Amino acid sequence: MNLKPLDIYVALKLVAIGQRRWSYNGLAQELGLSPSEVHGAGKRLLKAGLAAEDAALNLRPINKALLEFLVHGIRYVFVPERGAMTRGMPTGYAAPPLVMSIVADDEPPPVWPDPEGPVRGLSFSPLHKSAPAAARDDAVLYELLALVDAVRGGRARERQLASELVKDRLGKSGAKG
Repeated sequence: MNLKPLDIYVALKLVAIGQRRWSYNGLAQELGLSPSEVHGAGKRLLKAGLAAEDAALNLRPINKALLEFLVHGIRYVFVPERGAMTRGMPTGYAAPPLVMSIVADDEPPPVWPDPEGPVRGLSFSPLHKSAPAAARDDAVLYELLALVDAVRGGRARERQLASELVKDRLGKSGAKG
């Protein structure tokens, strides 16, 4: 069993949802995935110990395990692909909440390629190609994805700040752990 970037994308959506009830079909629709993709991601998250089933058999992230993976492992396992200038959605230090804490240099910002994106910047691969559309509809998910991207591909200060903010958000999510 190997984790896929898709699995972390689903786990972050579960964190964003918090204690709200959800269905595989609803989650799939919100993430731009098929129900079978969400179900497969859930199985891999369970096997990896990054999620557990609650009494109602709903999948819930395990905060401590997910935090450890996000802070210490994700940048080595899911290395982002960087590319040329493109239109897209800001991510990493260029997106909320880091955009308020990091002073940008003269470099173009990292962006997920997206024809509907508001800025031009350097291409930075999201955990899943449907992340920009899902992030447009869910501000909490957008922040989590951008923070994880700062950990995946940011400079030392960006990684440190992002790690602290991820820890804070996982602590407030109401998720297991």
